[in-house]
Amino acid sequence: MSAPAAERPTNVVVVLLDSLNRHHLGSYGGEEFATPNLDRFAREHGARFTRHVTGSLPCMPARHDILCGALDFLWKPWGSIELWEEPLTRELGRNGVATMLVTDHPHLFETGGENYHTDFFGWEYLRGHEGDMWRTCPDPTWLGAPSRPAVRGGWWWERSLGIEADTLDRGYDRSRTWFRSEDDYPGPKTMRVAADWLRRESAHHDRWLLFVDEFDPHEPFDVPEPWLGRYDDEPWDDELLIWPPYADGAISRGQLTEREGRHIRANYGSKLSMIDHWFGQVLDALDEQHLWGSTAVIVCTDHGHYLGEVRGGRDVWGKPAVPQFEPLGHTPLLVHWPGRPGGDTIDALTTNVDLHATLCDVFGVQPAHRTHGVSLVPLLTGEATAVREWAIGGVYGNWVQVTDGHHKYARAPEGDGFPLAMWSNRWSTMPVHGLAFPLLPLPDDRAELARMPGSTVPVLRQPFQAGDMLPFFASGDRIVGAHHLYDLGVDPDEQENRRGEALERELVDLLTEALTATDAPAEQFERLGLRH
Repeated sequence: MSAPAAERPTNVVVVLLDSLNRHHLGSYGGEEFATPNLDRFAREHGARFTRHVTGSLPCMPARHDILCGALDFLWKPWGSIELWEEPLTRELGRNGVATMLVTDHPHLFETGGENYHTDFFGWEYLRGHEGDMWRTCPDPTWLGAPSRPAVRGGWWWERSLGIEADTLDRGYDRSRTWFRSEDDYPGPKTMRVAADWLRRESAHHDRWLLFVDEFDPHEPFDVPEPWLGRYDDEPWDDELLIWPPYADGAISRGQLTEREGRHIRANYGSKLSMIDHWFGQVLDALDEQHLWGSTAVIVCTDHGHYLGEVRGGRDVWGKPAVPQFEPLGHTPLLVHWPGRPGGDTIDALTTNVDLHATLCDVFGVQPAHRTHGVSLVPLLTGEATAVREWAIGGVYGNWVQVTDGHHKYARAPEGDGFPLAMWSNRWSTMPVHGLAFPLLPLPDDRAELARMPGSTVPVLRQPFQAGDMLPFFASGDRIVGAHHLYDLGVDPDEQENRRGEALERELVDLLTEALTATDAPAEQFERLGLRH
């Protein structure tokens, strides 16, 4: 269902804030950290979606959901746009829509993400975030550096695994020494450039899409004054901990102190408040250019970030090999739609592939490849109160999750965790600079040519079996049988796993229905112990 022509915006701004925790936004009831500009947007302009959930994870798979519209975590762990699919931006270009990317996200310019920016009409990459190999050495003087010294990015690997800290090369450890003021940090630079584009260039196009892919508040949780230490509950005199652990039970296992945990959590809050402040520049530019009447504005994220929330009796940090519990998998979505008053809520179940379908709907284009999203336009215009009955998501080679918006079921593999296969013509996984061991096995003589659903393009399918090296993220047999089922209406903190109850049979059937509708590969049904 499409919006009436009179209500259809001619332009769209998408602001993707990486690792944005729903429960820390004031508009969603958060009180721990200040987010006045995101709250202003929700109050004055945006509809607040209350049941938006993750799909493919983590970073690049989530962007694939949004820019290509197809879930890919059932087929591969990470990766570029494949030969059988086209990004939204290519189709928009053919239809006369100007597209602009403003980003500081390093993965878009590394192997495994290198062809997402190429079909934008224009793009600007602001350097220096996280793993961006921007500088080859630290500033030897630290002259004017606006922040305090910080522990190097490999500290957690050394403490938890005994891997020497310097083995893991985090480009940001060098980059941050070259900053001279808050204006030099990647997040502020990105928001400033986006606001400038709205002021200087948007009026020169009849229809346009501005996509702001902002890596904040993703780690490193590094900020200058006046944000530094804003949420620490007591003075922190040591080197800053700006790189969080990725761990299930860091404190409970004695590898992280409670004080270190509070400091890391506070640093996330400082990063969140800083990027919220600079997001205000984008709002100001929309005000100044009088764009609210012609422009839809979407604020979204790829996933949340665990900051010590307790699940299964253990504190969870980062994005470790656990199911997508609510802090990470239940995400914020704020949408301004011209003619719709701000400050209201939409309670329908939605997920990130729906953002792709929505953008296609707004601009009147149709994807040529198989996609999995449903347009949110009928929800925004009031023509519908629901657009889907289920949503699935997960990380390749781990749990596969389904939700109906009220219950969440994370299905683990059965047996030995296999079969599992990787389907891709662009062989890649998440880059981690400096590690001496490989993160991705090469295809071998078991590989075969197959076809993706709806495509005649041959694709390399590499099967794996017990004992094989697996792609980064895949858990193999480590999580066999560890199913999770939660009734979110009565247990939003997911403290009571209800697997084994009669409800599980209903959710197994729903997951089977969802996987069938998604054309999931046959090996996924087999590894999960589901009938196909």
